[in-house]
Amino acid sequence: MEQGNQDETDKLKKKSFLSKVKENTEDELQILGTFVRLGVVVWSGFIITLNYVDLPMIKKGQSGGDITFVASVFTGALATFGLTTSNSKSNNKSDNQTKKKDE
Repeated sequence: MEQGNQDETDKLKKKSFLSKVKENTEDELQILGTFVRLGVVVWSGFIITLNYVDLPMIKKGQSGGDITFVASVFTGALATFGLTTSNSKSNNKSDNQTKKKDE
């Protein structure tokens, strides 16, 4: 009788990673996904900030580096939270054009 119980506990200990993930509820996976997205936003924001901050121990080249990819990742990660980045100059032009068309 004890042998049967020990076999069951061994099976529970030896579960694969995928079976453990499948057991998680949908709410737990949403929370994990939110933390992953938040981590991407923090990481990409940190890299973008480093591009504009001069640290005395780190020398940069004249160009300062290309942050196009990191900026697109940052924008995409913000969009998953429902936030958008925009240029205020282009927004003002589009608002003025729509007002003129309505008149």
